Amino acid sequence: MQRIYFDNAATTALSPEALQAMMPYLTEKFGNPSSIYSYGRESKMAIEQARKSVAKILNTSPGSIFFTSGGTESSNTAILASVHDLGCKHIITSPIEHHATLHTVEHLAAHGIVSASYVKLTSNGHIDLEHLEELLASSQEKTLVTLMHANNEIGNLMDIKAVGLLCKKYNAIFHSDTVQTVGHYPIDLKETHVHFINGAGHKFHGPKGVGILYINEDISIKPLISGGAQERNMRAGTENLYGIVGFAKALEDATHNHDIDKAHILSLKYYMADALQQAFPELLFNGDTKGDSLYTVLNVAFPHTPKTEMLLFNLDMAGICISGGSACSSGASSVSHVIKNIHGEKANSLVPIRFSFCKHNTQEEIDLVIEKIKELI
Repeated sequence: MQRIYFDNAATTALSPEALQAMMPYLTEKFGNPSSIYSYGRESKMAIEQARKSVAKILNTSPGSIFFTSGGTESSNTAILASVHDLGCKHIITSPIEHHATLHTVEHLAAHGIVSASYVKLTSNGHIDLEHLEELLASSQEKTLVTLMHANNEIGNLMDIKAVGLLCKKYNAIFHSDTVQTVGHYPIDLKETHVHFINGAGHKFHGPKGVGILYINEDISIKPLISGGAQERNMRAGTENLYGIVGFAKALEDATHNHDIDKAHILSLKYYMADALQQAFPELLFNGDTKGDSLYTVLNVAFPHTPKTEMLLFNLDMAGICISGGSACSSGASSVSHVIKNIHGEKANSLVPIRFSFCKHNTQEEIDLVIEKIKELI
């Protein structure tokens, strides 16, 4: 059975180029980077070269890039350090953040460590910047703003520079979860007022289990994980050597091929959006589909019926891989917190479906998926 993969916001296939770059460090160049002899030195050199490459792409200094296990660890580090090390007593976030952010904030608030405020959303799921400024202006305590650059479910893009300027105006710490945009959009950290961003290699054809945390050099925090001096005393534990090498190579390739890949993927997104709307006039689009939105993500909602309720399952049986939202919670049977916060009570009468694309997808695949959906509902 031919399989079709339309869940690239969850993870992407490792590129042959990234795998090729990783292979020597999986075989003959296996030294522990902390070791002082030749095996260790060549491993350490590979990590530092990867760090320089990542820093150059993000237009920052290598000293501000730290390698982690992925986006979740990086977000946790940024949020917890902002509270414990930088003295933030108030956190402003949104109700549609990734659970790596939401659950961390909820835990801190539940234990009375911080107060939490949630910025309002516009009708199509964007952050209400006027309400954000109201929250910042009225805050009586040092504040952390943690808002994602792009929503992983509906694809909405936030104006990260505008939010950064608001945070600068009100002297707030700013963390942005950029997992869905690192490797997909140019990010210039010298031109963006932000204290923390994060990335994950597997979102742009790099390996799983490796990510980055950018820490602005104007601030100083303590490590989340103790027990070693790796990552310049910022992240204990033997480095994921081959993962780091693969991360850097995948990011280099994604940056080099950005314009061509973006044009191709955006054409697929619009083609599928138009084809779905024509085939299913009752369909709703979640988020700002043809506005400020990820070119990789298309989120739609079918009216809830016995047939649409089984749509994800039946498409899977036909070899078509898509999701109802975030892969981190795709096993859940209920509508996601993102869709609920956009549609309110109406969400329970909808069946949301997220299609997310990569450079390997084709219009022919889209045609096959739409024909299969027609058969099923």
